[in-house]
Amino acid sequence: MRYISIDLFSGAGGMSEGLRMAKFNTKFAFEIDPIASLTYKLNHKRTKVFTQDIRTVKTETIVKALKGQTIHLLAGCPPCQGFSSIRRLNRNRPVEDERNFLIREYVRFVEDLHPYTIMLENVPGLEMSSDFHQAVNRLQDIGYKLAYRIVNVRDYGVPQSRKRLVLVGSCLGEINVADGTNERTTVRSTIGNLPSPENSDDLVHKIYPHHIPRIQMLISRIPNDGGSLRDIGEEWQLACHQADNVGFNDVYGRLRWDTYSTTITGGCLNPSKGRFLHPVQNRCITAREASMLQTFPIDYKFPLDAAKTKIALMIGNALPPKFCKIQADNIRDHLDKYLKIEHNA
Repeated sequence: MRYISIDLFSGAGGMSEGLRMAKFNTKFAFEIDPIASLTYKLNHKRTKVFTQDIRTVKTETIVKALKGQTIHLLAGCPPCQGFSSIRRLNRNRPVEDERNFLIREYVRFVEDLHPYTIMLENVPGLEMSSDFHQAVNRLQDIGYKLAYRIVNVRDYGVPQSRKRLVLVGSCLGEINVADGTNERTTVRSTIGNLPSPENSDDLVHKIYPHHIPRIQMLISRIPNDGGSLRDIGEEWQLACHQADNVGFNDVYGRLRWDTYSTTITGGCLNPSKGRFLHPVQNRCITAREASMLQTFPIDYKFPLDAAKTKIALMIGNALPPKFCKIQADNIRDHLDKYLKIEHNA
């Protein structure tokens, strides 16, 4: 049998894709955004998706739908945008945002459903939150052994530098966050063999911005394989980027072939938002390239009629499936140890 999981705040399905690769059976997913929910449904057809505000979900509904089945893993990434490094730029304190408090909903689900194990992933800044520490205390009070730490997904074979706060817990026994694999994956090995968008039949690979002539000329002047605005003449510097401490030194920068990419954010289809230019082609990376740098499969589906900015946001907000798989493998091994259940492939 496969262990049963539930995915809270599921977004486009990055966590669930990792759970699927780790042979978990995600029975239910919850996502408030209708386009992200649609994307999830396109790729996870066997999962029942609830497209609603998690705060309106009654856990009794889930208990009834499970029909006596055990929840082996409750996973989730509560949106906490106020704690992200970008939102906190030049600030010591988190930005006020009502989504900062959604971790309380995660705790509510754990309290009411009492799964064997739990996994929560989020931005590192969440660790400074009093709500996070209250959640930790509450989870310990109801019987969970917990471990949490900040890791970088690049240490788990993801071709991207992206720090994450990972918390795991179990009511069965001691559990730890999975260690890195020391596998190093590069931009080249991930997207280097893709054809140019013009020569591709993949419609997701054709989603990328087209610029006015001046911006296109600027891009063409940026040196290949890691160049940036700093490498070209002062006359090409954009006025909006000339101020001191603008906070985004990588804007209109190219990715480097033989190392990992910078963090893929919700602005990944806009080179003015970061280092999102292709290493050698004079364009921004495509939606397909961005999703693959997040370790989504090459055939992962996205709604083609959605706005480009929305697709970028879904990709940037997603958890890298490969990273989630490694964390889920660790939890599966823990469950095996205590429950001694044999898995079918």
